[in-house]
Amino acid sequence: MSHTPLAFAVVAALANVLGALAVAWRARWSAEALDTLIALAAGFMISASLTDIFPEAVERTGHMGAVVALLGYLLVHLTQHALAPHFHFGEETHEVSEMVGISALAGLLLHTFVDGVAIASGFHVSEALGVLVFMAIVLHKFPEGLAISSLFMAAGAGRKRAIQAGTSLGLATILGVVLTDYLGVLVEYGLAISAGVTLYVGASNLVPEFQAKHAWRPQIAFFAGCGLYFISRSVVGL
Repeated sequence: MSHTPLAFAVVAALANVLGALAVAWRARWSAEALDTLIALAAGFMISASLTDIFPEAVERTGHMGAVVALLGYLLVHLTQHALAPHFHFGEETHEVSEMVGISALAGLLLHTFVDGVAIASGFHVSEALGVLVFMAIVLHKFPEGLAISSLFMAAGAGRKRAIQAGTSLGLATILGVVLTDYLGVLVEYGLAISAGVTLYVGASNLVPEFQAKHAWRPQIAFFAGCGLYFISRSVVGL
């Protein structure tokens, strides 16, 4: 396995840890800035999924690739919203039970594992696509780490466990990269799974965080994220 996707996965994992630390150590951040980052990430991820990841998956695996992408989309909904209905991106401000935090972590571990699969699968196609997939993933990693650690803090789990929760998400991403070369189903369908999961995170997780708000910055950031994807695509030569 090339060290390149692993190195990118480590950087993405560190963003999870930074998000967790920001909550655990009560770092100050602007809620408006967080909404703007979430919106930017949403636009970038949706553009990446629909423009390159999904078409490439279908080209490589045909109709079955589309079916697998749909299954990936449905699986994230099952784990993050059917089995863990309280989860959302952003800081948790309400008291919750410990089981809510654990169930949300379980759902996010699957998602972050696929983040790693996505990075590895992108690099299997080309370095350019791998870099774009990495960018799509790293943009939402800080809010993701922040979300799970704040959920654990709201459940009274304490700083140490909150940081451990964020760190585990990063480790799952690294594991996804490592295992992609060794599991046949991921070698063949990793890109298709990634297409469905990336689309879900962008469109169904991130967009609802800001679409009902009347602030203008997140709305502009969303369209800017779409534009940034195409600029990045041109820069990397895809």
